[in-house]
Amino acid sequence: MRKTYIVEKGTLQDSHIYFELQNPKDQVKNWQASGRIIADSDELAFIYLMDEETEYSYVKFPQSVWPLLVETLQSKAIPMLKCGTEAIELVNFQDELQSLIYNIEGNYNYGEVFTSTVEETFAELLSEA
Repeated sequence: MRKTYIVEKGTLQDSHIYFELQNPKDQVKNWQASGRIIADSDELAFIYLMDEETEYSYVKFPQSVWPLLVETLQSKAIPMLKCGTEAIELVNFQDELQSLIYNIEGNYNYGEVFTSTVEETFAELLSEA
């Protein structure tokens, strides 16, 4: 069964941004960053896929933390997922997120609400393209 972990907050430290899970007691074992992000337009979220041996787990970035995603892209900070006392680099995060945002812009296949919300939140980045 696929597990979903929700990012609640993040902090910028030096050249890294550390995303923290809603339930920091979640034990994650044998995780490997997949380097892939997908959209969940129904839940207004971006999902980073983590390879967990035999299946993928979802790390969900709900709309409430999208300002952190903007900050990550603007600062070019290295995104890390904090898991207890360890941190895992979310490889290819910026490239995947930026490509996805550009794909969503003006694309109502994702749904009008999701597309509009992405365009509004990431407007500054989209205008730089």
